[in-house]
Formats: sequence, structure tokens, C-alpha cells
Amino acid sequence: MKKEPVKIKELAVDQRINGFQEVVLGYSEEEALEEAGRCLQCKNPACIAGCPVGIDIKKFIYQITKKDYIAAYLTIREKNNFPSLCGRICPAEYQCRKACILTKKGAPFASPEAINIHFLERFAGDYGMREGLEAGANRNEDLSRFKVAVVGSGPAGLCCAGELARKGIKVKVFEGLHKTGGVLRYGIPALRLPRDILDFEINYLSKLGVEIVTNFIIGRAKTLDELFKEGYAAAFLGLGAGIPSFMGVPGENLCNIYSANEFLTRVNLMCAYKFPQFHTPVSIGKHIVVIGGGNTAMDSSRVALRLQKMNGMEPDTTIVYRRTEVEMPARRLEIEHAKEEGVKFKFLVKPEEFMGNDLGLVEKMRSLECKLGEPDSSGRKRPVAIAGSDFQIPCDMAVIAVGLKANQVLTKVTPELKTDEYGDLEVNPQTMETSMRGVFAGGDIVGGEGTIIEAMGMSKIAARAITDYLKS
Repeated sequence: MKKEPVKIKELAVDQRINGFQEVVLGYSEEEALEEAGRCLQCKNPACIAGCPVGIDIKKFIYQITKKDYIAAYLTIREKNNFPSLCGRICPAEYQCRKACILTKKGAPFASPEAINIHFLERFAGDYGMREGLEAGANRNEDLSRFKVAVVGSGPAGLCCAGELARKGIKVKVFEGLHKTGGVLRYGIPALRLPRDILDFEINYLSKLGVEIVTNFIIGRAKTLDELFKEGYAAAFLGLGAGIPSFMGVPGENLCNIYSANEFLTRVNLMCAYKFPQFHTPVSIGKHIVVIGGGNTAMDSSRVALRLQKMNGMEPDTTIVYRRTEVEMPARRLEIEHAKEEGVKFKFLVKPEEFMGNDLGLVEKMRSLECKLGEPDSSGRKRPVAIAGSDFQIPCDMAVIAVGLKANQVLTKVTPELKTDEYGDLEVNPQTMETSMRGVFAGGDIVGGEGTIIEAMGMSKIAARAITDYLKS
């Protein structure tokens, strides 16, 4: 067994920061075989339990070692409709790789020695994509007479639609934006998820018979009751969490302060980086501050730095985070890439106020130094501001990446849907059914922000429950 993991090839830093090309280049066949050969093929593989959708990881890695790439692809497809996508963006170090026997016990995230499961999944997914492989549908004539509406074309909605369509159910997806993909398209930059990969994974659903309607907001154009009157037997809500959170500090409404949601949507979905070819302006500062420690903060900082470079500026983008790097929820790979590309980090810093000029433009940010106290409800040590430690950071543009709240466009006009204090939908965790009969939900609209693969896990539970509901 080879002890050292096979390092993934990446685009050189000087090439990365001049555009939005994919950074991680993937394994060659030789590299995939070498990495797969490191797997111990455990008798009781904990990695499978660490995967929210339950991929038989042991099996597909073994199939790779035997060069049976078709079988590996189909094994993944049994549980995951989007292997090329998930192999690129899944936070594997907190899930399957953390559960790998090669990760040290008690580690907060996967050890470097853990098998690179996600890269092997990507290898198999990309092989299937290149070869035009398709996973067969498990069609059931008893269910083909049913129609199910899916609201939202993000990861939760797309996954649920695919699961239902494979059973022969007629599925129509309603998307409020002009393009499909939800957060996969507007939130994740092409440097992590190339658009041709995303389009391929979404287009695969059309081969299963899924119909997708864009520019159609359920809750405005139609209500759930109207959908049921039109003959839909059930509905799945993958509404996402599209309302940005803010810190509530003075000066947060100054010009050139963006929510990460707006900033990334302008760039990723509306092609602001190609202005004026695309008529979507975005103001780029000389000194950019991004507040937050998750993947969205990493994406925002890496995009901002590229825009500075593309506009002929000397890159100066800084991430400000209240805790230390250990507590950062972002993928370790994204943190590493941000550092390599020149993003600066200021840890144990709490923003207190934005200050601007007479024109209302932000100029600097007043902050306090922090120390770590006792763990809070998240299990991480709580940041405690140190009195009298005020200092200022130059800042002519800021991006607030401190989380998102529930999109309530539909829930506010549907009193039958019960929500919690945060506006998230209340569901039965065993079935993902809401308080409204025949309406199920999953993803960030249930329980707040989560990962892509967690949203897909909820969707698979909901799809099974919807199938049982239709049968009954």
C-alpha cells in the first residue's frame, strides 16, 4: 500500500488569478489507480456512513482498482445523480474523508492521509460524462400517471426531481431565475464548478423526462393550491436560503458594501466580470474586505481578488474572521487555495463599524480584537471581543458573507406551511413532509444553511416518502 496520498494537479497560481478557469484539474487514470490502491477496503467502512447520500464508497473504489470505470460510475449513480459535480464541491473533509480510518481519531476534519474519495468520485463521474454513460431508470407504470411539482432548481430540487423521474413519475421543476442550478450557478464560481459540468449534470435530468420551467415564481405566478388543482399529486420545496444576513453594525448601508449573495450573483450568474460585454456593473475597490469564514467567504474573496487583477489593480483582498483558522467551516482546500492566490487573512477580529466619506462611500472598517471563550451552541469556541482593542482597516469595498436566511416568498402566502422562528420550514425528519399534506421539503429551507450533499440527502429521503405517498 502506498502511504502518501496522490496529490491532485492544479492550475498554476499565476494562471488562476487572471481568470475563472477551473483550478483543480483532476486525476489522470494512472493517478486514480494509485490513489484507489491506497484504500484498505475496510470490513466495516465508516466512510459510507459519513456520506449523506450513502454512496457505496468501498465498492466504487474497488471497481476503480480493477479498471472497471463503468461499474464505478454506475455504483455512484445508484445514490448520487451528480458525481462530477459533487466530486468537485463536496466538503469531503468533514464527511466521508473525516470518517476514513486513516483520519486521526478526534480530528476536527480529515487528516491529509485520508483517501481522496471526492477526487476519485470526480474521476469516475468525468469518465461517465466523457463516455456518455447513463444510469438506467427504475420505471414503474403504476407511478407514471402521477405528476409532482418541484419548486426550485438548486441541489435539493434537482436531486429530488431526478430520484422521482427515475421511478417513472412525471416531474416539472419551477425555477424563479432565468437559469437553472440555484446556488450551484449563482453562488459557486466557475473556478470551482465549471459551467459545462453543471449544465451536463442538469441536462441529464431532461433525459429522464424532467421538465424545467424558468422565470416562474411559485408563490407569485402560482400558489401550491393552484398546482394541486392542476393535477399535481405532490410537491417538493427546494426553496433554498436566499435572503442575506447582515451584522447589524453602523455604516453597513454605505455604498460599495455588498452581501455575498448579491456580489456572487452579479459575477457568477450575470457575468459582471465581462462588463461591459454583459451589462452588469460591479464596483471593485482597491482594498477589499470579506467578512466570514465559510465557503461563501472563500469564493467571494477569490472572485474579488481576480476582479482586482483583471481591472489592473494590485490585488489587496482580506478575509476577516472572528475566530481562528481551526474554527473556519470552509473547506480546507478552499482556504489553502485562497492563501496561495494572495488572499490575506485576519483572524480573531470582530467588525464594529463601517466609516465612509461625504459621498456615502465606505472607506474603512473599525474592528475589535477577539479572544476565544467557551464553546457555543455550534461546538466552536465563542469569540469574545477585547475591550479597548479598537483598530481600523482600510476598506473601499466590503462583502458580507455571514450566512443566509430562508426565502419566504412562498411560505408567507401559504399559511398551511408551518415555519420556525427563523422562517425555515418545519418537517417530519423521517419523511421530510411539511405541515401541508402532500408537500415535502429539503435543503437550506429546512434547518438553515447546509452543504450541497446534505441537501441532496434530504431530497432522497423526501423522494422515497413521496413515492410511498403516491402509492398510498
